[in-house]
Amino acid sequence: MAESDPASRRPEGGGRRRGALARGLGYLDWVFNPFQRRDVTEVYDLLGTGAITAEGLYLNLGYWEAADDLDAASDALARLVADTAGMGPGDTVLDVGYGFGDQDLLWARSHAPAQIIGLNITASQVAEARRRVGEAGLEAQLDLREGSATEMPLADASVDAVVALESAFHFRPREAFFREAWRVLRPGGRLVTADILPQPAATGRAGRLKQRLSWWLVASRFAIPDANRYTRDAYADLLDAAGFTAVAVRSIREQVYAPLHQWLRDHPETLQRLHPVARVPARLARGIDAATLYAGLDYVLASAVKPQ
Repeated sequence: MAESDPASRRPEGGGRRRGALARGLGYLDWVFNPFQRRDVTEVYDLLGTGAITAEGLYLNLGYWEAADDLDAASDALARLVADTAGMGPGDTVLDVGYGFGDQDLLWARSHAPAQIIGLNITASQVAEARRRVGEAGLEAQLDLREGSATEMPLADASVDAVVALESAFHFRPREAFFREAWRVLRPGGRLVTADILPQPAATGRAGRLKQRLSWWLVASRFAIPDANRYTRDAYADLLDAAGFTAVAVRSIREQVYAPLHQWLRDHPETLQRLHPVARVPARLARGIDAATLYAGLDYVLASAVKPQ
């Protein structure tokens, strides 16, 4: 048909409208339906590239010790993970759950490992991350693949570091990821995670109820399996059981949740980057104090070494 024929444009416009309607309904169900249970890929397909960072497509909460905006805090968290892993020239690094590849693009320039291999099960994120790597001309250094954290398509003892930046809470279960990380690491290699866990139980019924509600709101919306619901002491025990040594699991929640919450309160315009349906609970959350909103959430930086 000729380009000027209105009929030639109807399917495309209609398709866009149907797609927008389906996305809006999906957000309504995800946000307001207490019984919805999406898997990880469904959650991140729904969220798409709607990050609230101004520059990149980071989805992490950031490390705010010296940062004054979310982009800087997201970079700082990525650098903290890389520094803890001792990432450097000559290393082969495995990044599990890499999102849109922001941290890999950063590490390629800041820490210069020989190669970063990525595994991610969300195909839409894989495609966008690969596109961005191609735009940056880093295909030789960044090999971002579609693959599972619990069944890694890598040879035994083939990487120097395994990192999971705010992703391991999704893995079904996290314990299987620990075993796979141990398998693919070379002797002396390091595993580092930035991870979300439940807080140790509060004293008093009201405090525990507040914690349970806080945890449920996050776990039910972001596909955190019940098998991963344990505190940092159990986390360390599972790393020990997987064969790691030099295990350290440190809470950094005070440098994550409260400063992020304050920044969002101070910069309400950032919420305009969210889908209109998602802005409603985000605005409501801004009115709740951080101690209540995040009562049930710990945030840990964990590291462990595969013995020689």
